[in-house]
Amino acid sequence: MTHSDETLPPRRRSRFAALRASFFTGLIVVAPIGLTIWLMWTMAGWVDGWVLPLVPQEMRPEHYIGVNVRGIGVLIFLIFTVIVGWLAKGFFGRTFLRIGESVVNRLPLVRTVYSGLKQIAETVLSQSEAKFDRACVIEYPRQGLKAIAFVSSNAKGEVAGLAEADDPLISVFLPTTPNPTSGFLLFVPQSQVTYLDMSVEDAAKLIISAGLVYPQPKEVRISKTRSDPNKA
Repeated sequence: MTHSDETLPPRRRSRFAALRASFFTGLIVVAPIGLTIWLMWTMAGWVDGWVLPLVPQEMRPEHYIGVNVRGIGVLIFLIFTVIVGWLAKGFFGRTFLRIGESVVNRLPLVRTVYSGLKQIAETVLSQSEAKFDRACVIEYPRQGLKAIAFVSSNAKGEVAGLAEADDPLISVFLPTTPNPTSGFLLFVPQSQVTYLDMSVEDAAKLIISAGLVYPQPKEVRISKTRSDPNKA
């Protein structure tokens, strides 16, 4: 390297490159906010379009203020749902539900659709049932490769009888990327399940982002269900 090369000033970024970097930085900030607002606005309009036609014209807010306020249908739906839930907990509500379900169970096609939707709703929305409360790592799709999954529960019934006496089967849900609502139900021996300290939410973010969004930096400790042979 010559003396003239050493005295050259460092190369400065062009003004266009600086503007481009600022644009992408702003896009990272604005895009999630804008998409969230757009999604909430669209969902509110969808619920309004479904609920408001069921409300008499003289009871709608625009009948009095002359302006169609978006989100009124959402508020009406929430109030209606709370009232229905409160009534369903009472004696008369439970009696009415039993009578209604007995009628539905006599209709072949309606019975199948209703029972399936009810089971899905109870599984997803029930507050008393166990949820995915722990993230784990299993070997999938072959030995040596690792995949993040969610622990569901211990296997029961006929499936539980297939396990070894000292190594019960654990039912885990293995989601797909970037859509975590689809995936595979796997029954894995407990000794092959490695539990993670990260929360279910952080694990879901990692799966949805295809490995681009990791949990906040912290000391991650992995605990296995089987003891480490190197420890005393």
